Amino acid sequence: MPTWPVRQHRSHDGRSALNPYKDYLLERWNAGCHTAIQLFRELQPRGYTGSYRRVAASVSRIRQAQGVPPRRQGLRQRLPVVAEPASPPLTPRRATWLVLRREAQRTEAEAQQLTLLRAQQAEVAEAVDLAEDFATLVRQRQPAQLDPWLDRAAASALEAVQRFAKGLRDDYAAVKAGVTLAWSTGPVEGHINRLKMVKRQMFGRAHLDLLSRRFVGAPREGQAQAARPRAPAQVRAAAA
Repeated sequence: MPTWPVRQHRSHDGRSALNPYKDYLLERWNAGCHTAIQLFRELQPRGYTGSYRRVAASVSRIRQAQGVPPRRQGLRQRLPVVAEPASPPLTPRRATWLVLRREAQRTEAEAQQLTLLRAQQAEVAEAVDLAEDFATLVRQRQPAQLDPWLDRAAASALEAVQRFAKGLRDDYAAVKAGVTLAWSTGPVEGHINRLKMVKRQMFGRAHLDLLSRRFVGAPREGQAQAARPRAPAQVRAAAA
C-alpha cells in the first residue's frame, strides 16, 4: 500500500438500528404494551431491520429505569416427574442376550423384562421359546431333542427361524456331532486366528520360511542344546 494502513473505526459507532424507533417504542410502552415480542412485530412493518434481541434489551432497560421487576413467566403446565429407568433400553443385542442367558443367572428385573417381552406378541413368545430350547439342547448336549426342535422350527411362522433350521439341516452331521460330542474346534480356530494375525503383520515383507519360524516358535533351551553339534573332545569323552 502506498501509505500506512490506519485503523478504521466503525462508521456507525454509537448508533443503533433501533434509534429511529425509540420514540415509537416509548409511546407504545406508555400505552401499556410491555411485551418485547409484540413491540418487535410492530416495528418490523415500520422498517426496522434489527434483531429481536436488541428490542428485548431495550425493553429490559426501560423496565429497569421504571423500577419494574423483570417479567416473570406465567405458570406452566405441571409435568410428571422424570426418573431414571430401572433397566436400560431393550436394544436387539440386549434382547438377544436376555433370551440366551441362563435362567439361574437372570436377575429379577431381567426375568420381569423377559416376561413383558413374551407378552408383546405371540410371534415374539414363539421365537423366545425356540431360542431357549435350542440353547438348552446345545449346552446340555441333548442330541435326541435336535430333530424335534428342527421340526418345530421348520413349522414355525417366523421366516428367520425357518432359514436357521434349513441351514442346520444342510450341515446336519456337524450339528449332530456338536450337540453329541464333548470336543470343540475352539483351540483350532484360535490357532487359525493367530496365524492370520502374524501373516498380516508381515504381509509383503517376508516369505513362508519366516512365517513358519514365527508361527511354530523357536525351540526350547533343552532342544536347542540337544540339536547343537558337539565338539570333538566332547565326542571322545562320551565314547570313553
